[in-house]
Amino acid sequence: VQLQASGGGLVQTGGSLRLSCVASRRMFSNNGMGWFRQAPGKEREFVSAISWNGDSTVYADSVKGRFTISRDNAKNTVYLQMNSLEPEDTAIYYCAAGRGSAASRGTEYYRYWGQGTQVTVSS
Repeated sequence: VQLQASGGGLVQTGGSLRLSCVASRRMFSNNGMGWFRQAPGKEREFVSAISWNGDSTVYADSVKGRFTISRDNAKNTVYLQMNSLEPEDTAIYYCAAGRGSAASRGTEYYRYWGQGTQVTVSS
């Protein structure tokens, strides 16, 4: 396994979760990383991304101000802190490693994908 996402679970509206994604060193140290999500019956959508050194971050409008992406290159780990969760955030969350060092919204930019972690927000 080269990308391992964890931290999902069941929370109530307004609650918080922190997702983690551990990557193999080979694919992580110089690569932009992203988080995407897919709800039942919907297409996979962009959530957030971070450049290789953390200097640049990008968020979907739907999560801006509530979610924070960060990374710890010494641990080969990228995080997604999710606050003020809403039922609309319910989805499987996937982390992905980019083809380059930048942060990108585009699905096609990402070469490697993790297995996903389920986030369920109850109303």
